[in-house]
Amino acid sequence: MRHTFHLKTLAIAIATLSVASVASAAGLDRSGQDITAFLQDGTYAEAVYTYIDADVTGKDTSGNKIDDIAESYDFFRYGVKTDINDTFSVGILYDEPFGAAADYSGDNNFVDANGEGTNVEVRTESITGILGAKFGENKNFQVYGGPVAQRVKADVKLRGTAYSAANGYTAHISADQEYGYIAGLSYSKPEIALKAALTYRSEIEHNAQSAETYPVVGSGLIPEPVVTALGLTTTRGESIEITTPESINFDFQTGINPTTLATAKVRWVPWSDFAITPSLYNDVSKVSTRDDDGLALVSYDDDQWQVELGLAKRLAPALAVSGTVGWDSGAGNPVTSLGPTEGYYSAGLGAKYNVTENWAISAGGKYLWLGDAKGQIPTKAIVSDFESNDGYVLGVKVSYQAQ
Repeated sequence: MRHTFHLKTLAIAIATLSVASVASAAGLDRSGQDITAFLQDGTYAEAVYTYIDADVTGKDTSGNKIDDIAESYDFFRYGVKTDINDTFSVGILYDEPFGAAADYSGDNNFVDANGEGTNVEVRTESITGILGAKFGENKNFQVYGGPVAQRVKADVKLRGTAYSAANGYTAHISADQEYGYIAGLSYSKPEIALKAALTYRSEIEHNAQSAETYPVVGSGLIPEPVVTALGLTTTRGESIEITTPESINFDFQTGINPTTLATAKVRWVPWSDFAITPSLYNDVSKVSTRDDDGLALVSYDDDQWQVELGLAKRLAPALAVSGTVGWDSGAGNPVTSLGPTEGYYSAGLGAKYNVTENWAISAGGKYLWLGDAKGQIPTKAIVSDFESNDGYVLGVKVSYQAQ
């Protein structure tokens, strides 16, 4: 006997762990740039809150203990989508796609003589507008795309002997807003609750204003002729180019039986092309490297691959549960001392309850086994070792859907 899969009744069983889908991933990845809100049927809206706490500890090269450097952080995601008619759909999505939050303390090579520790904070926000058009004999296919407005800002403090002459370096990168785009193709087959979507996001080039302080320039350690030739000063205010990376996401679901869905997510981000290269830091590094290219403050060696597989089961007309397992490749090892983990493995559980026919609440949790990594400074010198670390993610989502 052939079963018919009705998306409306299966909607409750759609993987609910998207409320906690990404954490401590490769590079600066945070939200995973999820667009599944736009792929829902009818009129749909969601508000998602995610809280992430990781325990990242290790030792410096002198054998000193490094207490937990990973600051807990949270972020929101919003989405709204509606059908104009049976062909066209529109949507707006908000998320915080990239970021970092690390703070060193205690008695180790990342804390200076005054007790001030190395610290980094990077924040981004994105608003995406999407227009979709369905086509095909049964409107199974959809192309979609639209503009992306993105805002980025950052603060970095390097402290301690681990950074050698860069001890005391500070950079503040003011908020800057620039634009990119999104484009994708989706396919659906309601009879078996199948949905598949391939989404591309462009890189976005920012030209932000930076304010740098580099005490070594005025310390006498750099010969005066070199200081003059390179135009070095203890402080500098200048624009900086930061290009947030492009990405490709693949989202998939299919019905296994009338109450069960299988899901899969795959994400690729070329972090090996990413770098933060402040002007003063780069110019001073040319002295130590004797290389006209100098060094970037933050860069990565490898691209990121992320895979998540899940099952969702409807237990009752208003209740569903789901589980996921995941893997993130990381962005290389050794990796920057400002984020010394190499990807993770994860396992999660979630539940969704339909409060009314249209309103639902979802909650999920995920445990992360963080990959061991050696921390390095831009000169590629190894300065720390981080092992046996973990973390967790909690999320809650309120959603509305009318078909």
